[in-house]
Amino acid sequence: MSERGERPPVVVQKYGGTSVATAERILAIADRIESNLTQTPRLVVVLSAMGSTTDELVGLAHQVSERPEGREMDLLLSTGEQITVSLLGLALQARGISAVSLTALQCGIRTDGVFNFARIRSIDTGRIHEELDSGRVVIVTGFQGINETNDVTTLGRGGSDITGAALAAALGADACEICTDVDGVFSADPSRVPGARLWPAISYEEAIEMASSGAKVLHPRAAEVCMEYDVPIHVRSSFHLREGTWIREGEEIMERAEVISVTSDAKIAKVTLLDVPDEPGLAARVFQDLAAAGINIRLIIQSASSAHQGRITLILDKEFLDGARELVEQWEADKVTSGCVVEDDVAKISIVGSRLASTPGLAARMFAVLAREGINIDCISSSEMKVACVISADRLEEATRSVHAEFFPAGGAEAATA
Repeated sequence: MSERGERPPVVVQKYGGTSVATAERILAIADRIESNLTQTPRLVVVLSAMGSTTDELVGLAHQVSERPEGREMDLLLSTGEQITVSLLGLALQARGISAVSLTALQCGIRTDGVFNFARIRSIDTGRIHEELDSGRVVIVTGFQGINETNDVTTLGRGGSDITGAALAAALGADACEICTDVDGVFSADPSRVPGARLWPAISYEEAIEMASSGAKVLHPRAAEVCMEYDVPIHVRSSFHLREGTWIREGEEIMERAEVISVTSDAKIAKVTLLDVPDEPGLAARVFQDLAAAGINIRLIIQSASSAHQGRITLILDKEFLDGARELVEQWEADKVTSGCVVEDDVAKISIVGSRLASTPGLAARMFAVLAREGINIDCISSSEMKVACVISADRLEEATRSVHAEFFPAGGAEAATA
């Protein structure tokens, strides 16, 4: 897939919705690209839709349909990025810079056939290389692709990151720059936690775990693609040219036992299946149905059976809740469960780092902080690089600030260790 070393170096830059939210910001991005071209003449730019455009399109769809989804929804949502790339192309051309904007079809981004949550299968880089060889800046619509019947598909929320990473991998780019509204990757969301620390470098694995746990600065699938193809990621601000955070192989310190981030996620829901018969095959049925419906599960808890019946608790993204409710109706009809409790007022807080599970004391410190603040823990999940707790959504910001203060005390020079 990678073509690195066979052609002059390429850099891929991705700009998010906040970075291109207004005409003024698009003009500022054009200025930035103009200054970049002196050092990076072969530049591919991936854009999200302007500001809240995608949310506005989703709102319009809900005005005409109770549950908008599928092909027509993808065709609707894809229009936002087409507006942005065209505007940037016009802005660059007004500066005398040769530029061309391309849709997913025009630059050969092929996906599977899953509408709304597609995955990229291949990229035909021929058109992009032709344009670069002609001295043009190539501007590509993020978030979308084309399936085998040339229908538009979208990659899910945050999908422009994935587009940028996949293009960087396919082009053998020197780097994938994720240009955003913060200065890089922090120890917590800097808009919510004063004093959050900016990391100059982290590993791919740490970035994936942070993103999967709720950090919004980078999509986990984008980090996975770049890790597979060894493309360095540079997360940096769209609004200045200072260095941000580099994500690449070899950044992990040997035998480090360190919390590098406290992440939070309020966009989750909890679904509990009641009175699930303790019979072989029922759990498999539940998760096969979830997979067939394209519903991603964040956390699974199955209670010990009592009187030959148990409970299965699922933590999932809120965007999958309607689909889960439809499955529950079918499970109730098929006697898989006697009923279901849905809670959408929950949230998840996590500590992320290296070898957390094998370092005594880190999880205990997190739990002690939550207990001291009177915050009840509903569910707990742990892995080698993460400890996550499900709590009440109305305590999330308080919990995040308190846990961050435990591991990153004011004035400390290094992240806390055991």
